Amino acid sequence: QVDVVESGGGSVQAGRSLILSCVASENTKSINSMAWFRQAPGQDREGVVSIDTDTGSTFYADSVKGRFTISRGNAKNTVYLQMSMLKPEDTAMYYCAAGVSPWQGLAPPSEYEYPHWGQGTQVTVSS
Repeated sequence: QVDVVESGGGSVQAGRSLILSCVASENTKSINSMAWFRQAPGQDREGVVSIDTDTGSTFYADSVKGRFTISRGNAKNTVYLQMSMLKPEDTAMYYCAAGVSPWQGLAPPSEYEYPHWGQGTQVTVSS
């Protein structure tokens, strides 16, 4: 059983920054990748960034490239999402997910690659 817990959401004005944190509890040898997804009201869930927890390799969706940065914590199963230059369209529920399959970094993360999910943390950006 893998428990995933996000924290750090909130409400900010456009142009400001937020940092989200995610911790996945489990035998650290079994988690190979972690990712952040987001879902705005009435929209499909979108994979925005993923990271290979062994190498630190990353993938960013075009919608966040240059503004968001994912990084690993000291523990393999901890990641952070630094969100800068936030826009109103970044408003969504943000979900952290952990995967046990080899990291695939050629495309935005897919829900099907990540079997373990957190409950989500809300990010609201006002104009």
